[in-house]
Amino acid sequence: MPMLDSSASATTLSFSPEVTRRLDRTAEWCQRNGQRLTETRRQVLGLILSSEKPSGAYDLLGRLRPAHPKAAPPTVYRALDFLLEHSLIHRLERLSAFVGCSHAAECSHGCNHHDDTGMHRAQFLICRGCDRAWELEQEAIAPALTRAAQSMGFRAEAATVEIEGLCADCQKNGVTSVRRPKTAAG
Repeated sequence: MPMLDSSASATTLSFSPEVTRRLDRTAEWCQRNGQRLTETRRQVLGLILSSEKPSGAYDLLGRLRPAHPKAAPPTVYRALDFLLEHSLIHRLERLSAFVGCSHAAECSHGCNHHDDTGMHRAQFLICRGCDRAWELEQEAIAPALTRAAQSMGFRAEAATVEIEGLCADCQKNGVTSVRRPKTAAG
């Protein structure tokens, strides 16, 4: 859980050592790639990485306000747009929420999480019982989707697979599947 740190000249959020390491690696990645991880972008990413569950934009705004009382929705949306554009986070469409990418800052697009076209393979397990989400790293899924799209004359540029169900903990605790209302997109 992020803490407030007012020891600096401006109030900032303080994160766990692991999240801070990921934020530092992300800042280095941004610098190497000619981008800038501003303090607001860093704090929004830190909030996402610190959360056990996917975070919605207004949830992030509420968690950012103790450090930035004047923060408004555009502040968060601009940070989210940057983080999404650079594949540092993923948007879970079904939940209208965001999760950190499990490998973005370490990736030079030579890793095994992209297909031959450089498309990131994002697959998620989303628990309907506890609302947690896990990023999968199944190498066979994205190429199969890409081949299927190509067979129809379609060039895939992005692919996100969201699989809903119950995690092992919820199953063990006897949680039954919770039906989520369909969004306009789903």
